[in-house]
Amino acid sequence: MASSHGSSPVPRGGRGGVCLKERDAPPARCRSARSLPDVCPKEPTGGGRGLCDGPSVVAEHDRWTVYSSKVNLPAALNDPRLAKRESDFFTKTWGLDFAETEVMPSFYLPNVTREHFAPYLQETAQKERIHERCKTICPNKDDVDAASSVDASHEKSRAELEQVPKIFMRPEFALEDSATFNSVLPWSHFNSAAGKSSRDVASSKLLQEKLSHYLDVVEVSIARQISLRSEAFFHAMSSQHELQDRLQETQRAVAVLRGRTAAIDRIMCRGPLQALRTALTRNNCARLHNKLKLMAAVHQTQPTVQLLLSTSEFVGALELISTTKEVLQQELQGIHSFRHLGSQLCELEKLIDKMMVEDFSMYARSDLNRSLRDEPLVLEKVHRPNADSQKERLESLVFGLLRQRKLDFLDIYGDEMILAAKAIVSQCVAENVLNIEDIDTEVITKLADQMRLMTFPQLFELLKNIFESFLLFLQRIKATLSVIKGVLLEVLASNQRLRLLEAGAGSGAPDQEAPRGPSLPQGEAELAYLTHEGLFISDALNDARQQAAREPSPPGGREEAGGDPAGAASVGRETSYMSGDAAMPTDLELNRVINNLQELLHTASDVSHDRCVKVLTARAKDGSLERLSSAEFVCLSRAVEAFVGDTEELCSRRSVSLRGALQSQANRFVHRFHDERKTKLSLLMDNERWKQAEVPAEFQDLVDSIAEGRMELPERKVPGPEDRKPADFLLVNGQKYAVVGTVLLLIRIFLEYCQCVNDIPSIATDMLTRLSDLLKHFNSRSCQLVLGAGALQVVGLKTITTKNLALASRCLQLVVHYIPVIRGHFETKLQPKQYSVLRHFDHITKDYNDHVAEISAKLVAIMDGLFEKVLSKYEVKAPMPSACFRNVCKQMAKMHEAISELLPEEQTQMLFLRINGSFKTHLKRQLARLGVVNDGGPQHGLVGVDVAFYTENVQALKSLDRLDLNMAEIWEQKR
Repeated sequence: MASSHGSSPVPRGGRGGVCLKERDAPPARCRSARSLPDVCPKEPTGGGRGLCDGPSVVAEHDRWTVYSSKVNLPAALNDPRLAKRESDFFTKTWGLDFAETEVMPSFYLPNVTREHFAPYLQETAQKERIHERCKTICPNKDDVDAASSVDASHEKSRAELEQVPKIFMRPEFALEDSATFNSVLPWSHFNSAAGKSSRDVASSKLLQEKLSHYLDVVEVSIARQISLRSEAFFHAMSSQHELQDRLQETQRAVAVLRGRTAAIDRIMCRGPLQALRTALTRNNCARLHNKLKLMAAVHQTQPTVQLLLSTSEFVGALELISTTKEVLQQELQGIHSFRHLGSQLCELEKLIDKMMVEDFSMYARSDLNRSLRDEPLVLEKVHRPNADSQKERLESLVFGLLRQRKLDFLDIYGDEMILAAKAIVSQCVAENVLNIEDIDTEVITKLADQMRLMTFPQLFELLKNIFESFLLFLQRIKATLSVIKGVLLEVLASNQRLRLLEAGAGSGAPDQEAPRGPSLPQGEAELAYLTHEGLFISDALNDARQQAAREPSPPGGREEAGGDPAGAASVGRETSYMSGDAAMPTDLELNRVINNLQELLHTASDVSHDRCVKVLTARAKDGSLERLSSAEFVCLSRAVEAFVGDTEELCSRRSVSLRGALQSQANRFVHRFHDERKTKLSLLMDNERWKQAEVPAEFQDLVDSIAEGRMELPERKVPGPEDRKPADFLLVNGQKYAVVGTVLLLIRIFLEYCQCVNDIPSIATDMLTRLSDLLKHFNSRSCQLVLGAGALQVVGLKTITTKNLALASRCLQLVVHYIPVIRGHFETKLQPKQYSVLRHFDHITKDYNDHVAEISAKLVAIMDGLFEKVLSKYEVKAPMPSACFRNVCKQMAKMHEAISELLPEEQTQMLFLRINGSFKTHLKRQLARLGVVNDGGPQHGLVGVDVAFYTENVQALKSLDRLDLNMAEIWEQKR
């Protein structure tokens, strides 16, 4: 075959190895000239097989080696027929492994550069220029002759061809064209009206000769061109014969190959292929049968969903709808009879959503509004006859709502919870009012008005019923929310197990624990969902699992594992839940719902407290709670605190609304409590005549209980025949206190404050401030009445005696004695950050002590005025003792008589020391005015007699016998 680049005669060997062309030797048939093969054939040609051998389809070709190559590598790389070297010359034939690599230079050859040829080029440069100039001037004779002959032949042929009209040379020349035909053969010369003449005949002959001449010219030109290319023409013909021979051999080889292939097909292929076709047909029939079964199951989807909904099996119905929709999209897509089923299932799913929300709302309403007593915490269980166990209605609803991502169902429960809380209060009030005959419900219809007509015992009983009802209400809510939380935790655990299974399947770990029970493929599980004739989806899966468990497992397969019948429902629900995991909430959403459950429980606690607050507020509008006695308010406070503590323990929530309402009511109670006792104290003090009062035995017992550390009012004792008689003094830690009746009642009053703080610790700071105000009021009012002589106008006393002053001082001292006790009691009820309010007691103590000191100073001032009046008339003369000193001693005796029974000995001695100092000051001043000095004269002696009389009389008084009067100070010191 001729090469794609052209062909040339086969080179022949000549003398001296020179290749000569055989121009005259015709090609022989037995040995046809072969074209020069490509310098790099695509496949090795192998040994010299003749054309007669033909290709063999059985025998293996001879292995090609480098010795089989017919051309050398430089000839292949320098192929002159190629315009440029191909870059992928080696790799496109011998593969990518044959890549050009850099050849390392030889260490045995010198590195020849252009500089080595520089001397030679310089020597031959002049000769080369002369040679080139001579070639240009005198060309080669052979070349000139050959060129002239070629040019002459070309000019001759061109001149001959120019005789042919140009119309024959056009590419669009076609005699079918009428214009072309008319221009070549002018028929006008032959169709004259006169007929054919001799001239027309001559013209037609001339035209025929002209066309013949044109044909000869063209044929001669073609023959000349053929003669110039005769060698290539004959070579092409020989190549054509060779190609025909090879095609015949190839045809015979192909026929043999096709015969053998037909035998192979008949003997080895038709039987196995028929078996494969039969197996494929059987598989297609089985798939068709399964498809028809699937279609039959899908056809029964809507009745099955209706049956499931009739038993509140929302999860199964939704899972069945989801599986059916998935089957319609994947397995039964394009089936004409099911073209409307998808939209019908979507509408049915929306209807189920509404049904679940309404059912959950009805469940919450019926659960929260049913009787709180003698019923289970969680609403009834629905019995499923086809299920292995009982499944709570609430769990079914919650699973269905979670399956549809209706995560706001807790809001529905919260709204129903608020309405139920209102109903509980109304029901409790109505039940209590029915038992009260004094309230006519037909006349008084409002609950608030009915509550205001209740007495405190009736109100207290109502509050206890409300508190008890709300505790049961919260317990029920907590139990319901615990069931919901259990469902959520079960879903979370199911999601976690599913993730672990997927992770194990992805990692291919064989040592991970397999799930219990025989597992089902996804297609079989879907078919079990759709084809089960029973009532529940969980039963379908369990039946399919039991059937799989009964079948013998193949060798090397998984071991049989029977399902647990007791946990079949939970397993079915879990499997159903996991199969629809793509539509289920994420773990983050589930955790958020769990947090909302706790918040809902807190909200329930707050709502219960708010309703109780409304009850208290409705009763407190007319101020009835403020008018409660301390014991009644303490009972109310204890009941509220107990309810708050129970709800806090139950709900883990410290609600502040009820405590705040109680605190607000407590503040009003404290205000009224304080105002009543302050008013009572003011009335007692305004009627106090400041005379020593008898101390009843109950007050002595009260003081004794305070000494024992009991800061509370003792229980009233029933008077008996052996009751003790009142005492003259109040014994406090062994000391006698002469008191007035107001102080006894004051002790009882501040004990009432302390007991109120014991009962209501939250009002400690407010009560401390009010008690401080009460003590200040007693101090200031007693000062006004005694020191300020206000009792003269208020009570009608004629004068404020020293006995009144001493009695007031002793009462103040008794209060000062109890101030630290009161402070210590309040300190135990306060928080450390509230200790700053205790400074009020320090200020009160200082005020009381200052008041006692002022009374003592007043007593001294009374005697000081007497001494000044009496001693100003003193004269040193007989008889002795003088009348002045007799009068002084008489007044001193009266003073002692008035205060000695009221004040303790130490205070009496200190008071008389101060009085004696005042006496000495006035006597010294009078003696200095009279000019009497201690010179031993008669006047000195007379004064000494009076002084001795004074000293004897003073020391003769009770508890003053050892009093050092130091009368020597009346004399002026001699300088």
